[in-house]
Amino acid sequence: MIYNNSHLAAIYDADNPDGEDHDFFRAKAEELTALRIVDLGCGTGLLTTTLVSPDRSVVGIDPADAMLDVARARPDGQQVEWLQGTAELIQPASVDLAIMSGNVAMHILSDEWHKTLGHISKGLLKGGNLIFESRNPDAEAWKNWSHQVTRETPIGLLQESEETTEPDEHGIVTMKCHYRFLEDNYELDTQQKLQFRSHQQIVEDLEAVGLVVTASYKNWHREDFTGGLEQPLMVFAAEKE
Repeated sequence: MIYNNSHLAAIYDADNPDGEDHDFFRAKAEELTALRIVDLGCGTGLLTTTLVSPDRSVVGIDPADAMLDVARARPDGQQVEWLQGTAELIQPASVDLAIMSGNVAMHILSDEWHKTLGHISKGLLKGGNLIFESRNPDAEAWKNWSHQVTRETPIGLLQESEETTEPDEHGIVTMKCHYRFLEDNYELDTQQKLQFRSHQQIVEDLEAVGLVVTASYKNWHREDFTGGLEQPLMVFAAEKE
């Protein structure tokens, strides 16, 4: 669990700022009149806390303590219920909107992916929605991820290098990173895996747990996903039958 580290948690928001993806999730929550929201893989809670409103309950779930420490300290952080763990913490029939942002879905591998979708489906009320994004394997984004750079961060200069493998037979790539934070000469080696799934595979996985895809977009502006190399992003909206 690479993000259960105070240095990586401290730079996470700068690397993953609020933007049009968060605007999309906030707009969908309003349109769906969602009153009970779960943000699965909430990280530092940057999006989660902006979903707070007087008539709405918001739960943020993440496996990493270090990320949740940042989340709890946010303005409005006390108005969110923060839980350390995974989708099994979602209470049955308790949610009308579940979201996974920031490629969370790709971090959940193989059998755990199917279990996660099952927990989400059980947690959704009838007519409730799941919204998340993934990356289109046809675009082969992993080919551009290996790099070596020195850059500024909120906690000083960072020397960072990353090597990313080709996907295996299951669409899983392995990312090996080395970090050296020059301010305190702190070094860290990490390895994480991401799973690329085709549009059709995701549709079938959702249907297997009673979630019907109502829309799939190629961008955050809600243009329809039609596939191909030029559409690297896939945004899914699915409804509980």
